[in-house]
Amino acid sequence: MDQRIPMKKRILAPSILSADLGYLADQVKRCEQAGADWIHIDVMDGHFVPPISYGPRIVEACKRASNLPLDVHLMVENPDRQIEMFAKSGADLITVHQEASSHLDRTLNVIKALGAKSGVSINPATPAETLSEVIDLVDLILVMTVNPGFGGQKFIPSTLKKVSKIRTMLDLSGSLAWLEVDGGVGLETLPALINAGADAFVAGSSVFNAGVEMEKAIANLKLAISG
Repeated sequence: MDQRIPMKKRILAPSILSADLGYLADQVKRCEQAGADWIHIDVMDGHFVPPISYGPRIVEACKRASNLPLDVHLMVENPDRQIEMFAKSGADLITVHQEASSHLDRTLNVIKALGAKSGVSINPATPAETLSEVIDLVDLILVMTVNPGFGGQKFIPSTLKKVSKIRTMLDLSGSLAWLEVDGGVGLETLPALINAGADAFVAGSSVFNAGVEMEKAIANLKLAISG
């Protein structure tokens, strides 16, 4: 799986949470053809967050439709029960929530042992310092810039300070982990997020519901993050 992860650069990861699931394979293929870097898949269990979304079969379907790395975000309680299923279904990156993981060190090591890149996510109200003991274990840190569970939410400006703080933590530790942001990511918020140090950007509504063709939306976002 690791060989599918690109060299370090700024990454655009369209979130299929905002896609038309009736045409999922086509929309994933179009994302790849338009220049997206990863496909982001939000897995929600109805407990950690209110909605229920996707299971491993959706990951398998995306894997068949695209050669892009699959960035799987587990917004679930008891993520240890889910990790192996998603690794076997084709997830290239698996991110769990700090708030849902009782034994985060062990969980991150299990993800790596299964051949996937390991990620940890924190909600808007969770301090950056809670990640200090796992910086050396992660391949990705995902900062939620909205409260998780629903697409189309408004970006929370106070999360920019957390992004900056985590960028400093990563740099001081020598970590090459991605610093990903998710929630309200679009042309208006990208400059501040880039300035804060983010280098991977999950975009849902600003790709699939931008009021322009998906290909044009991706081209606009890619141009913004490349600058």
